[in-house]
Amino acid sequence: MKNTIVLCLLTASLGLTAQAQQKRLNQAQALGSQLSLTKPMNMVSGWSDDTHFIEFDTKERKQYAVHMLTGERTAYTPPPKSDVNVMIKDKDVYIQYGKAEAKRLTNNLAEELNPTLSPDGKYVAFTRDNDLYAVEVATGKEIRYTTDATDVIYNGYASWVYFEEILGRATRYKAFWWAPDSKHLAFMRFDDTKVPMFPINGSTGQHGYVEKTRYPKAGDPNPEVRIGFAPTAGGQVVWADFNEKDDQYFGTPYWSFDGSNMMVQWLNRGQDNLKFYAVNPTTGTKKEIYDEKQTSWVDLDFDGRIEYLKDNKHYILKSDKTGWAHFYLYTLDGKLINPITSGKWQVSNLLYTDEKAKVIYFTARKEASTRTDLYRIGYNGKNLKRLTFGEYTHQVQLAPNGKNFITTYSNVSTPPKRTLLDNNGKILKELGDSKADDFDQYIYGKTEMITIPSEDGLYQLPAVITYPTDFDQTKKYPVVFSIYGGPNAGSVTNSWKGTGNQWWANEGIVQIAVDHRASGQFGKEGVALMHRNLGKWEMKDYGTAAKWLKSQSWVDSKKLLITGHSYGGYMSALALTMGADLFDFGYAGAPVTSWELYDSHYTERFMDTPQENPEGYKAASVLTYVDQYKGLLRIMHGDMDDNVHVQNTIQLVDKLTNTNKHFELMIYPGSRHGFGPLKAGHDRAERFRFYYQHLLNKPVPEGLIK
Repeated sequence: MKNTIVLCLLTASLGLTAQAQQKRLNQAQALGSQLSLTKPMNMVSGWSDDTHFIEFDTKERKQYAVHMLTGERTAYTPPPKSDVNVMIKDKDVYIQYGKAEAKRLTNNLAEELNPTLSPDGKYVAFTRDNDLYAVEVATGKEIRYTTDATDVIYNGYASWVYFEEILGRATRYKAFWWAPDSKHLAFMRFDDTKVPMFPINGSTGQHGYVEKTRYPKAGDPNPEVRIGFAPTAGGQVVWADFNEKDDQYFGTPYWSFDGSNMMVQWLNRGQDNLKFYAVNPTTGTKKEIYDEKQTSWVDLDFDGRIEYLKDNKHYILKSDKTGWAHFYLYTLDGKLINPITSGKWQVSNLLYTDEKAKVIYFTARKEASTRTDLYRIGYNGKNLKRLTFGEYTHQVQLAPNGKNFITTYSNVSTPPKRTLLDNNGKILKELGDSKADDFDQYIYGKTEMITIPSEDGLYQLPAVITYPTDFDQTKKYPVVFSIYGGPNAGSVTNSWKGTGNQWWANEGIVQIAVDHRASGQFGKEGVALMHRNLGKWEMKDYGTAAKWLKSQSWVDSKKLLITGHSYGGYMSALALTMGADLFDFGYAGAPVTSWELYDSHYTERFMDTPQENPEGYKAASVLTYVDQYKGLLRIMHGDMDDNVHVQNTIQLVDKLTNTNKHFELMIYPGSRHGFGPLKAGHDRAERFRFYYQHLLNKPVPEGLIK
């Protein structure tokens, strides 16, 4: 009798366990709007000092400084970067000290832009009507540095191609920089006179309107650029010793370690020769301190490549000139001491330099190209040591003194965890685990890291694949292939993907992302293969992945959809034309359809000019392959996209309609390169409809689209 009871209890227990393990994600969980497989883990945003890290308590919605070993928490208020705030109100410049009433510094009908306080707090610089000004805070005296601005000449305000491709959108067109000692204001002067105007048509109102953007397309004249230095108190501008008539680019400049010189990145129009110059702000004279040439191209960095050491004798430079990104030790006058890192792997970021011990701490993708780890190495390139652990992608936050670090780590099957270690890689304390307590009770679509051999056998292409929730190899499933595809822009990482992919897993769709040989997974050595032939290797490797998928017994060979935005839109459109024998559906957002329609700096880096490489441009164009189009392509584009002009889509639509091809088109009025919340919501609903109609052959579930 006793044994019978035990057996009954055991059976009941097993039954309950089996039942518990059958728990499926509901709609909210599968769409990622409700937690399921994970639980909240407090966010760590950095360190307040050498022994306390900054933690945001997700329940209390408060920040704390936490002692790294004892866990003792004290309320933390971020120190203000300054108790001085400069701002624009009603088009004028104001300054505010602490909580005092804001003081108005300018009073002008024209709008001021990008007000920036000098390091000594005595001046605020800004641009107005494309000229550069400053105002003295104490007296309100206005200083005008330039007087020659027009609708095509801008001082301290970036030309479009510099804003988009070189200085970066985060600058909001700002192109001036205070010297550390506040004695000079460096700026760029742009002359767009020869740059063609591209009209962007707005459709609102009775008559609409036109934005007239000076946008240099591939092969067009670029803006002429000068670098000037204005004495803060006013006076004659000193121009850096460059010829603005030369066909060239200037990267983001930055001040040297002592502020005595401005470091200027110079790049030729062909983008295969990068030089660094130290420019004297009082004389404009320049001294070359670095020269790099590559047979493909050299990349400009937004933040520069050089880190100066406090010994005032050396700098550390990052370069991929060997085909793989590594660090190098140089003297200030540009003499190479030695490579610090080397090999067929990539460094990522230099996090800390211990000048006393002569070692650096940096992140790199060495153990696997899909993972990031923390390392330490000596200046001399010896004693390389991995400090992180396991087969995980690590996000590292190093203490200010470099003696400890926190890593938040995960892989495709392990939700994020957090651990404290010392600078020898010794684990000191576990700090958090986001894995839900009932994680093992859920059935969900499993995600795996796999590799797919390239057709020529030279590469193992990394891929992340999510299988349907109730995966059965005897069934056949549709596939969604998500890509971006641009040069050195891989998207495959061995990290936790959350639950945003689980809705389609529940519905029985295989989801995959694959990186091609030029994605950055194989260093600059791989990326450089794209030189003068965009589209070729991406489609070759994506086509190989498509063949591999369709050879699997569990894939529906007539339901492979490829989707992406921008460069990913280009690849999706190319897949339904050049690659139409392999792909069945495409969902393309804001695609480039022919590279002579895109901007000079980005396009020519990879393709050279259309005049130099006409056959390459033809081979890379979606328009070339329209006669091969089959399947079904949905195209979405914002009619006011100032990056990838809707002209790209219009020219593709023209070709498709002229050849009587069936496709779908959605134009989003008033939208730029990204769609606003309302338009994005519509696009999301349309994607649901498209997937259900063409991949799942059933209606959209009730309540899914609101």
